[in-house]
Amino acid sequence: MIPNIKASEQVAILGVVAPSSQAVGALTSGWVPAANFNKLLGLIQTGVLGAAATVDAKFQQAKDAGGTGAKDVAGAAIAQIVKATGDNVQAEINLDPQQLDVEGGFGYVQLSVTVGAAASFTAALLLGFTPRFAPASDANVASVKQIVG
Repeated sequence: MIPNIKASEQVAILGVVAPSSQAVGALTSGWVPAANFNKLLGLIQTGVLGAAATVDAKFQQAKDAGGTGAKDVAGAAIAQIVKATGDNVQAEINLDPQQLDVEGGFGYVQLSVTVGAAASFTAALLLGFTPRFAPASDANVASVKQIVG
């Protein structure tokens, strides 16, 4: 235990799918370099889902911040959330940067949330843990307006 370290020094908000009534289709966070953090986490939240709606989420990888060669990260997707059991739930996707196709030149990730069948309330965060260079908060997306304490 290191009593002087703040949580915001160890975790960063790297990407966001802003809370919304998401129309059918995919929304994504921006592409971020995976090498700056030892662990990544996709945190997906639903509100009330539309009639017969589904929600899928996954990590994707690319060769650069522009999304060159984008493809899914194997084993980094949730089981589909469905209307019958999916109102007001959360899901987490853990990702170790070692899961990326580094030999193929893939070093960037994004979080993708896809709604099917009917508009649904969703939100998601792409979090980076244990930064290679502290504090983690230096890597926060611009939409983070305050860190208190």
